[in-house]
Amino acid sequence: MKLLYFAWVRERIGLPEEDVTPPAHVATVADLIAWLTPRSPGHAVAFVDPARLRAAVDQAFVALDAPIGEAHEVAIFPPVTGG
Repeated sequence: MKLLYFAWVRERIGLPEEDVTPPAHVATVADLIAWLTPRSPGHAVAFVDPARLRAAVDQAFVALDAPIGEAHEVAIFPPVTGG
């Protein structure tokens, strides 16, 4: 699964993307974030408050409790506004 990071999430983690193979118990975006948090100090800082994050699974915006299933791509980013 490819993970994409944007804005301050990318800056804190220090990577624009990474490839991971989550274990079977990682079923939702929230589970994925919890699993990623201890991966590095940057991940821990970026994911300290999951309520401040948004996600997309295979380019569709989803809630953090959405299943990741057989997703090929998960993007994690801060809330955005248009204008």
